[in-house]
Amino acid sequence: MALVLAPELPLGEWLAALDAQIDRSPSFFEGRPVVVDLAGLPRELPDAAGLLQELERRGIHIIGTEGAHPSWQGIEAWGRPLPNAGKPGRPIEVPDEPRDTSAAADHGGEPNSLVIEEPVRSGQSIVFERGDVTVLGSVASGAEVMAGGSIHIYGTLRGRAIAGIAGNGRARVFCRKLQAELVAIDGVYQTADDMPSALIGRPVQAWLDGEQMKMTALD
Repeated sequence: MALVLAPELPLGEWLAALDAQIDRSPSFFEGRPVVVDLAGLPRELPDAAGLLQELERRGIHIIGTEGAHPSWQGIEAWGRPLPNAGKPGRPIEVPDEPRDTSAAADHGGEPNSLVIEEPVRSGQSIVFERGDVTVLGSVASGAEVMAGGSIHIYGTLRGRAIAGIAGNGRARVFCRKLQAELVAIDGVYQTADDMPSALIGRPVQAWLDGEQMKMTALD
């Protein structure tokens, strides 16, 4: 399964947040295929190919793109653009602050858990490698939550939940309502097409049994 990177404006801040993630986990992208979703960028982007070059210089292995505008030159060098199921591009929203959110210790040493009190919006990426992440709201489609430990989502999981990113095969994913695009634990993935239809829309937990991901309802 490929990871998806979705660059956003302002690109300088987005690349800085990506560099911070790579500094925290230098091997995170190692050997992992990546699809770059360009749908959130304006059609007037002067150098889309240059952006992809910046990603490759960071050791990111790009296998394809989606959402690229037909007028952009040089995109074909990163593989044939992938279909996006006819979905329209996301509206361009220039945030006041970087939308890639990472936990930082403000006082008293490093925390081993992170609580997100607001819903995680489409395009946001929550990354916390030191332990568990708890989201009190929902995770929108196109959003992702990544944790070194387990992930607890008290609302609906519509986006991606990636637990155990530091090699923790004992991590689990919990959500009140499963409508996920992707659930992953320690590199083992299930996409929406793989998930048991009987579990969609129900409270669910996911865990690893050896190299196999298992899911069960919580009610």
